[in-house]
Amino acid sequence: MCVAVAISIAGCGGQHEDLKAWMQEQGKGVKGKLDPLPQVKPYEPFAYNAFDLPDPFRPRKIEPLKGASKLAPDLNRRKEPLEAFPLESLAMVGTLQRGKSKFALVRTTDKDVYQVKVGNYMGQNFGVVVGIEDAEIKLKELVQDGAGDWTERSSTIQLAEADQKQERRK
Repeated sequence: MCVAVAISIAGCGGQHEDLKAWMQEQGKGVKGKLDPLPQVKPYEPFAYNAFDLPDPFRPRKIEPLKGASKLAPDLNRRKEPLEAFPLESLAMVGTLQRGKSKFALVRTTDKDVYQVKVGNYMGQNFGVVVGIEDAEIKLKELVQDGAGDWTERSSTIQLAEADQKQERRK
């Protein structure tokens, strides 16, 4: 039995001689090449001599121009419920009219519906309702610019139903 195993092992050793010869032929003259290490330059300290110049990393307020508006929100005013929500999360769902007074119906993300009239506040940027149309609510918001001054910005909230109908048509 040992003789049979030895003969079978000896028979397997002679295979693939042509492959071994080809590999040796291809490997002739091939040498590995490594790039030399880059030269390390010595550290040169930098002396900062601009102590009299303004610090670029410290926030500074730009001086207001002459005649600039003095807009500012009334921070002592009692907040209204819709001021707790970002303006983007509020949706106009309809309008009501009582006599000559027009009201808008606004739905929050909590699915609560509020009546809004001209003069009410909405959103987190001190937005006051300045007009109510059948398909939109017009607001004036007070936001701070980069200099810290308050500026006025116009915004609108579109009727949610009109937006859905337009999406269906597309």
